[in-house]
Amino acid sequence: MSLTTGNQLRAARALIGQDQTVTAELAGVDVNTIRSMEASNAGPLKGRFETVAKVQAALEKAGIEFLNSDAPGVRLRGKT
Repeated sequence: MSLTTGNQLRAARALIGQDQTVTAELAGVDVNTIRSMEASNAGPLKGRFETVAKVQAALEKAGIEFLNSDAPGVRLRGKT
């Protein structure tokens, strides 16, 4: 699944207790990029595919799983 909305990004950070600055550092992007992405709220993320992929990878490494069934969502990945 994939990161698709600003609300989904905000929820993912909240689940792991990560602020925008830390997420930006771990993804290798500027903190203003995270702010802009989250400003899209429930709308689709605007930005380069590569940038969204970096942010998604950083959050997945921290234990986030992205859900895109009826509505975009997030959850903590369960231990297998």
